Amino acid sequence: MNIAIIGVGKLGVKVCEALVGGDYSITLVDTNDALLDRLSQQFDVMTVNEDARDINVLKEIGINKFQYVLVATGRDENNLVIGSFAKKLGCHRVIVRVRDPEYMKHFEFIRTSMCIDYIVNPDFAITMEIYKYLSEKYTLNNGVFTSGRIALIEFKAKRKNELIGLKMPEVRRLMPDMLIAAISRNGKVIIPHGDDEIREDDAVYVVGEKNEIMELNKKVHVKGKYTDLQKVMIIGGGKTGYYLAQRLADFGASVKLVEQSKERCQYLSTRIPNVMILHGDGTDMDMLEEENIDEMDAFVTATGYDEQNLLLALTAKQKGIEDVISKISRESYSGLIEEMGVDMVLNPLDITSAYIFSIIQGEKRVISSMLVQGQAEIIEVVATPGMMMVGDTLKNLKLPKGVLVASIYRQGEVIIPNGDARIKNGDRVIIFSLLSDIADLEKLMKSR
Repeated sequence: MNIAIIGVGKLGVKVCEALVGGDYSITLVDTNDALLDRLSQQFDVMTVNEDARDINVLKEIGINKFQYVLVATGRDENNLVIGSFAKKLGCHRVIVRVRDPEYMKHFEFIRTSMCIDYIVNPDFAITMEIYKYLSEKYTLNNGVFTSGRIALIEFKAKRKNELIGLKMPEVRRLMPDMLIAAISRNGKVIIPHGDDEIREDDAVYVVGEKNEIMELNKKVHVKGKYTDLQKVMIIGGGKTGYYLAQRLADFGASVKLVEQSKERCQYLSTRIPNVMILHGDGTDMDMLEEENIDEMDAFVTATGYDEQNLLLALTAKQKGIEDVISKISRESYSGLIEEMGVDMVLNPLDITSAYIFSIIQGEKRVISSMLVQGQAEIIEVVATPGMMMVGDTLKNLKLPKGVLVASIYRQGEVIIPNGDARIKNGDRVIIFSLLSDIADLEKLMKSR
């Protein structure tokens, strides 16, 4: 499959890293020669040092022979123009990154009039994950996700006390026909392995045969789980803060949005009049206390600085706020998150990349995919001849720590696999993967 990435910034590199191990021929187009030279040495890709706004450049690379093009330069206007050119020149599917809220108001009109197949917006994507968490407390269709005879349930470990303190082999003995596929702990999603132990405040994701999961659901699910969200404070009035404040205000919450730039405050006040816009420094605790931070039901840090977001989130948690959410862009900070006790930490780059992967993987018979707290993905795929995952035992596949084969559906039988299980042609396989390990998951679906 031929894929072009036009504009090789953070998103372009992230997508390239994930796809380069799969069955793809990748072409990178950018005006930064030094960047392309470095990437060509790092990956097996073709590079083109040109400005893709020139139609002749798109014709020369044979854009009509590409199944997908991702356009992610630094300017929305350029992305829209290049994406439209690429589609009209014959590219099969066009994915364009757009970040400006003004464009997002006219999302469907722009998409259809410019013949663009998919528009991705990192800030809007992370907003929707935060919104789902706060408005619905991340229920999976009232706690249960089903596909055929396989089902998944999410619940607090303390709803089934006998799980607390157990390691994964002990859990399998207690529930031999089910598998804990993921654990949410202190804002971080973990794919559990043998020595991982379940703690009282963990939320667990359990997969198994549908009837058994439904019986378990009757015992552990909390009815009326939807939140009574009333007061929210958001630090940072950038695009994420803008989208989220607007969504939560429409939901009915009383929202206070703190922004340091006076000019930005004036912009926000004219566009989201039902939100209280506060001009000030989000790190000024005296100001936050004057604005009754202690009374907030939720606190979201969405500034452009990871260190500030984490520090403020930790401070808010110490104030006893029930839901504290932080936007973090650096993966290097992931090790700190679990120790901090923040309820949810999201990386917009990971979320956007996962959405792009789900579009492209549709060509590989991916039946469905769903994000788990914005940090992991549940993927259901049909195993086809030649896939790397087919034939060998799971233990010999040497799956990365962040990837887990949770269940296999074969000719009417639900299999909860162990290390000796093998995936066969035609199996429907449910896989859990951390978004940070999505590149390794891609390799499993690669042809030998």
